Amino acid sequence: MRAVRFTQFGPPSVMHVAEVEAPHARPGTVRVAVRASGISPGETHIRSGEFRDVVPTTFPYLTGFDAAGVVDEVGDGVTGVAVGDEVFGMTTTAARAANADFAVLTAWAPKPASWSWEEAGGAAGAVETATRVLDRLGVADGDTVLIQGAAGGVGAVAVQMAVARGARVIGTASEGNHEFLRSLGAEPTAYGAGLVQRVRALAPSGVDAVFDCAGGALPDLVAIAGGAEKVVTIAPDFTAAGLGVHMSHGVPAGAAGTSADPMAVHGLAVAVGLAEQGRLRVPVAAAFPVGEVVAAHELCETRHARGKIVLVH
Repeated sequence: MRAVRFTQFGPPSVMHVAEVEAPHARPGTVRVAVRASGISPGETHIRSGEFRDVVPTTFPYLTGFDAAGVVDEVGDGVTGVAVGDEVFGMTTTAARAANADFAVLTAWAPKPASWSWEEAGGAAGAVETATRVLDRLGVADGDTVLIQGAAGGVGAVAVQMAVARGARVIGTASEGNHEFLRSLGAEPTAYGAGLVQRVRALAPSGVDAVFDCAGGALPDLVAIAGGAEKVVTIAPDFTAAGLGVHMSHGVPAGAAGTSADPMAVHGLAVAVGLAEQGRLRVPVAAAFPVGEVVAAHELCETRHARGKIVLVH
């Protein structure tokens, strides 16, 4: 089968498609014939070598964490799903390898009929991350939440899932994405200099939680929140520990300077329910054929994509 991988650190051009042996479903897992899979921003940092001292990396490194496809193998002990079912889900953070013709999923849910394959292929990672952070922050009905970098792949999903919990959401993005954020249910504001003052003008009584998807502004976010304990970041901002801000991630415990949080796979079922109600969509910034993975990584590295970047298989 075809699989996306890299065999050395470097720029997007080190990415390539190789023929590798297909995996098979293990106990407690399913294998899917992949229709679409997501590009992970975190993997661009791993590929570049930026994380070589904090994330263990062995070559060849097969990429991809989330995928959607048709179940073609069901592992021992698995119930509630059958060969031929359309699902979306994720691999383990250790195994990855979802950017391939076949992928073994350890968590999955039925693909909502309202989602295209491209939407479903990029959904699981964003849904799990958004759920994990919103749970940790305890976001609930009546809360006011600031989401920094709200137009990105995780941010756009987090906005909708926070709104579904009954929260008021303020989202930062470039001005060109403000109408997009309004369409998701957020109140937009610009990021950058003056952020503290802009958010205080929108929320004079303060915010209850801050979800940082972008990085680079943690001192301002702590000031807005009124304390580091109310801020969680998923960005590779290694100033977080010094500021007392929790960096949430799903990499193996001990990597990235902190222990991993429990994976919030229950969020997949929540997402299905919201999608069926028309309350959750997965914005897709671009979809590339598998063979154009270099271009996909180049776009991902700009950090200006509105929504998820996916590969179509």
